[in-house]
Amino acid sequence: MANIKNAVKLGVFTLAIMNVTAVVSLRGLPAEAVYGMSSAFYYLFAAIVFLIPTSLVAAELAAMFQDKQGGVFRWVGEAYGKKLGFLAIWVQWIESTIWYPTVLTFGAVSIAFIGMNDVHDMSLANNKYYTLVVVLIIYWLATFISLKGMSWVGKVAKVGGMVGTIIPAALLIILGIIYLASGGHSNMDFNSSFFPDFTNFDNVVLAASIFLFYAGMEMGGIHVKDVENPSKNYPKAVFIGALITVLIFVLGTFALGVIIPAKDINLTQSLLVGFDNYFKYIHASWLSPIIAVALAFGVLAGVLTWVAGPSKGIFAVGKAGYMPPFFQKTNKLGVQKNILFVQGIAVTVLSLLFVVMPSVQSFYQILSQLTVILYLIMYLLMFSGAIALRYKMKKLNRPFRIGKSGNGLMWFVGGLGFCGSLLAFILSFIPPSQISTGSNTVWFSVLIIGAIIVVVAPFIIYASKKPSWVDPNSNFEPFHWEVQAQPATVNVSANNTNAARPTATSVHTGGATGTSTAVSDAASSGATASGATPSNSSSATSSGNSTSGKASPGTGDKDKDAPKS
Repeated sequence: MANIKNAVKLGVFTLAIMNVTAVVSLRGLPAEAVYGMSSAFYYLFAAIVFLIPTSLVAAELAAMFQDKQGGVFRWVGEAYGKKLGFLAIWVQWIESTIWYPTVLTFGAVSIAFIGMNDVHDMSLANNKYYTLVVVLIIYWLATFISLKGMSWVGKVAKVGGMVGTIIPAALLIILGIIYLASGGHSNMDFNSSFFPDFTNFDNVVLAASIFLFYAGMEMGGIHVKDVENPSKNYPKAVFIGALITVLIFVLGTFALGVIIPAKDINLTQSLLVGFDNYFKYIHASWLSPIIAVALAFGVLAGVLTWVAGPSKGIFAVGKAGYMPPFFQKTNKLGVQKNILFVQGIAVTVLSLLFVVMPSVQSFYQILSQLTVILYLIMYLLMFSGAIALRYKMKKLNRPFRIGKSGNGLMWFVGGLGFCGSLLAFILSFIPPSQISTGSNTVWFSVLIIGAIIVVVAPFIIYASKKPSWVDPNSNFEPFHWEVQAQPATVNVSANNTNAARPTATSVHTGGATGTSTAVSDAASSGATASGATPSNSSSATSSGNSTSGKASPGTGDKDKDAPKS
């Protein structure tokens, strides 16, 4: 912090590219390729009602709390209290745990296509037992590597992001252009309608997954203070990054639709099949194993980063007294070993669903939908919380503000994001007609029961918390409504003396003792953003940094968890 004035400022385009690399992933392109031309409508719609609002709202929240830890726990907790704050960071962690089997399924399919025999590769990719074994081997390998420390993982992830995402995306688009320019037959009807057939409700269901494509953009909010003149340049970076992201998704999806008939598109295999077909067309089939290795490496690099990343957030909040001591255990390197093991067991159980699902594709889709549902719960809390904080903390300095004055623009941007998230949340429960998901009973049971269990769990944990759960070395800054709740008779000089060391009393009362009164609303101007979508190293790093450092006594009595304006 001492050298903040000497820090290198990020350029608009640099930040835009950072946002792109944090969000873009190619594994979901086949899911939208089945829509043909109308897929562009879905991408643009989701960008307008979700991607851009997420970026802007997260930037304001991150700038407000840049000097306070907690990420989304802080953001939502300041607006709605500790229970919902804990729910927000809980679902953020759990959704990333559920995400692992889906992204590793894609990795397993990529590895299957390393061979040169198309029939054998396709058969292997369809084998659920092969996929299960590969998913578990890669995941647990990544877990054990994480336990050894994450110092080198960031470098691997940066290379993986470039080799496994950016270069393949550019190559796919270029191959599509070459194919069409040289007279190749297009399987996509470019004369079809840009607008989808809204009379068929099933057509919009699978498109809800586009919202997950854009998830994770909120991590870019932590860089808002690293931009020169953020009030002007940050929005520019957001819109440039959003435009590049949409172009990659739209053109990449079109490239797949051109080379593969819609009826033959498979969620887990079609990206590799598309590359295969293009390479055969240009008589360079030898490139197929190379691109398969690159995509698999990109998956491995991302998983290596994220296995430990999101768990750091729940770990730091847990040390503040929200999780039992068991989940606060670390190894000699300070890595949250027990959380990683619990996370690994959960991934293993989810992966075993291969046995009951009719195909790898249906398993992939149902877990993807559950991930969307849980992640959108966090976004619903974030968007509505940002609006609420305009009134609960209206005097707080906002280094980056949506709208120069008044709350109208925040209502519009935050409301747009909230409504878009709510729409996607509802649609995510409906089985897509384009994909065989097996029994509707299994589909609804997994999604509804799974979502209920995940949402109820943090409330049970919160109700069970004890003062003994608080790590004595933690120091989590009190929420603004805890500070305001203090009686005016508290001795101010005593507060200033003890401000750096919370007393034992503050540990048991949520930090809402004399130590808290030394903190004013004006001092509340900062926290870090939560890293959320499992996409790249920078997001994982920011997720870790957002809650590492000083963790917290602010657990509080149960009658003090409601925010007071």
